[in-house]
Amino acid sequence: MIESLYNLIPEGWERSVLLGLQVLAILLAGFILQRFVARTITRIGERYHLPPQFVLVIRGLLRWLIMGSAVLMVLERFGVSGSVLWAALSGFVAVAAVAFFAIWSVLSNLFCAVLIFTLGPFRLGDRVEVIESADKPGVKGRVVAINMLYTTLEDMTEGVNIEEAPLLQIPNSLFFQKAVRRWRGTDVPFTFLDR
Repeated sequence: MIESLYNLIPEGWERSVLLGLQVLAILLAGFILQRFVARTITRIGERYHLPPQFVLVIRGLLRWLIMGSAVLMVLERFGVSGSVLWAALSGFVAVAAVAFFAIWSVLSNLFCAVLIFTLGPFRLGDRVEVIESADKPGVKGRVVAINMLYTTLEDMTEGVNIEEAPLLQIPNSLFFQKAVRRWRGTDVPFTFLDR
């Protein structure tokens, strides 16, 4: 019977058909295995009254692990080395992690700017104080500008001449990391600064 099937395959296609059958068998075995494991995990979760969220996460992780292993086995059948793929993937992840870490502060300030604009914890003309701790005075000033990376305050600490007050640029993320005091309706008239 095998020889009759072998005779049906055109000349020179034996290897391709065999490779296709191997790939199909690997993917089918991976699919069946992941379904079996998912059902087993569900039964264990029901029997031992595990939280459904935990069972769902475990099922998802095992499904990805099994199907990922099956895909790697298929790629090896096509001649792609698993170690080369692993090296490329780990290199990409390392570069992405370094890049994300490098721009984290900028992304944090951008996100906090969006929160400042949408939630409105303070607005132009308000006096704010970023409190360091109970025993240390913080940065105090009047909000004169808000942009995507930082908020500009006109320094209002005691002893500073209002006409010569320096401008302080506070990263937007700091307003969400520290306690902030705010006074609305300041008694000092608001003017746009040309500095």
